[in-house]
Amino acid sequence: MPPEALAIAANTGDDFEHLGLHISPDLDTVMYTLAGIADRERGWGIAGDTWRFMKQLRRYRPGNEDGWFALGDRDLATHIHRARRLAEGATLSEVTGELCRRLEVRPALLPMSDDPVRTMVQLASGGELPFQHYFVRERCEPAVRGFRFNGIEQARPAPQLLEWLGDSALAAIIICPSNPFVSVDPVLNIPGMRDAMRASRAPVVAVSPIVGGAALKGPAAKMLRELGLPVSAAAVAAHYRGLAAGFVLDAGDAKLAADIEGELGMTTRAAPSIMRTLAEREALARAALDLALELRGRKRTGSL
Repeated sequence: MPPEALAIAANTGDDFEHLGLHISPDLDTVMYTLAGIADRERGWGIAGDTWRFMKQLRRYRPGNEDGWFALGDRDLATHIHRARRLAEGATLSEVTGELCRRLEVRPALLPMSDDPVRTMVQLASGGELPFQHYFVRERCEPAVRGFRFNGIEQARPAPQLLEWLGDSALAAIIICPSNPFVSVDPVLNIPGMRDAMRASRAPVVAVSPIVGGAALKGPAAKMLRELGLPVSAAAVAAHYRGLAAGFVLDAGDAKLAADIEGELGMTTRAAPSIMRTLAEREALARAALDLALELRGRKRTGSL
């Protein structure tokens, strides 16, 4: 689809302050990927980056606690620019737009909110950790019992995001195959977000991040297990009950489709969802969009 036809709302619950800078991991990963400069091997940061800054910092502060979250030299420029512009009074949406224009990213990319929301991981052993401390510093090892989104009660969706959702030309809302608890829920739980999605003329389609009882990336399967939920695409579909009208699951999980449709009332589509090549990414996107357009047609005729 043309880049101008695509708008992306990214989770900012992962954002945090580090070395005096505002770090937006999810926004930057999407931005670097669309700019064609993402480090695909690491899964974060800029490809071919250097680490002289971190090396020099360790020289100044041997044994310091800051080294657990590494910032590449080129990546550092992003965070410095963002911190400076935020200090000048710009919103996170404005700064993100500036960065995307400089990197020639053509799809619209917005933070879920310009207000600060911080994901806190509640531990089975008691207490809680900021998400990046759990995810990076602790390598997702502690068992979890739940999640809290600090500041979400006061947060509002980014203004342009509400404009997108209210646009009569909007054809589809796709919940991408990411972690439902810590990547998607912060977006959905902003006051007014679910209502705006339900009021939209566009159908909501979710894509499962669980394939064959496992997560292809990240701790989603571990979290499902620790929360006492089945590690299956069906459990993810149930998580989006009442919001998603359609659900895309991997072709290998097609046997779950009947139960999802019967128990949750969702229309399903089974498609290969392991994305190793560009062609596989395009095929999954096409399956999700085709399902959304089918549902949009039903919505127009009143059969959905």
